[in-house]
Amino acid sequence: MQQTKNISKITVLGAGAWGTAVAIALADRHDVLLWGRNPEQMAETAAARENLHYLPGFALPASLRVGADLEAALAHVIDAHEDEAPLLILACPVAGLRPLLQQLKGRAIPNVVWLCKGFEAGTGLLPHQVVLEILGETVPGAALSGPSFAQEVARALPCALSVASTSGALRERVVAAAHGNNLRVYACDDIVGVEVGGAVKNVMAIATGAADGLGLGLNARAALITRGLAEITRLGVTLGAQPGTFMGLSGMGDLILTCTGDLSRNRRVGLALAQGKQLDTIVAELGHVAEGVPCAKSVRALAQRLGVDMPITDAVAAVLFEGVAATEMAQQLLARDPRDEVA
Repeated sequence: MQQTKNISKITVLGAGAWGTAVAIALADRHDVLLWGRNPEQMAETAAARENLHYLPGFALPASLRVGADLEAALAHVIDAHEDEAPLLILACPVAGLRPLLQQLKGRAIPNVVWLCKGFEAGTGLLPHQVVLEILGETVPGAALSGPSFAQEVARALPCALSVASTSGALRERVVAAAHGNNLRVYACDDIVGVEVGGAVKNVMAIATGAADGLGLGLNARAALITRGLAEITRLGVTLGAQPGTFMGLSGMGDLILTCTGDLSRNRRVGLALAQGKQLDTIVAELGHVAEGVPCAKSVRALAQRLGVDMPITDAVAAVLFEGVAATEMAQQLLARDPRDEVA
């Protein structure tokens, strides 16, 4: 794959921690505009040259423009010439994807790249299915996913990601724009596998955090991660994914990071559940979205509908939504009948 060194025009829609980190990482090489929907927050960010609410402690590059004017943010890429390789990056949570796409519908969007991970609540759709439903087939789309904490990307620490799309041209464009310095980007055509891995690993991180919080040990942690990968693969293959995708960055890589890294919000949810805290309290204390919480409900419903065995997901959903204690969750998983490992 031949890479270009041309400067791209990039708009990042969504000024949370991850959107801000991606904008910081790309701004030293490209013409980047970061948009947020809250005018007061964006004015504060512009004045401080730092996202004090979602990513404090990381200075914004001087070249990075920030603002709350959606029309200006979209014009930055819509009005760009093709040789400026425009990219529109959506950095919202899954819950905000459909409302944001509705604002893009009918516009001359060159392409969309989304960073969100999860299933849409209510519909059970993956992000690429939501994009297709709203924007249709005329707008090329890609998922950018993988093991990545916003704070480390903002610090320019090494990170590897996968870009998945059915459009080879868009995959090449994202790689050309994002690959470099401490970011490595690998191309993949299995968008279902990449999205399923990125979504369900958050549920497994809640389970692993709960196990660690209960003091069940490193052996239990390794078992949960491994059997969690088996669950993710079963669901993904049923949905049409390629099995090998789950051994890559957006499968095993993201799973390991989210289950073991102290910066993982979903892991912290599990740790708090082990302390007996109520879900409302946990979410309020986080102050950020923990995608594994709504995802657990969506994945359990989808797995039941498809007849896919996902005992860890079932156990996490029972703790989150049915008042089952984390200790009981662990006991239920340990009491399961034996089975062949590859089944």
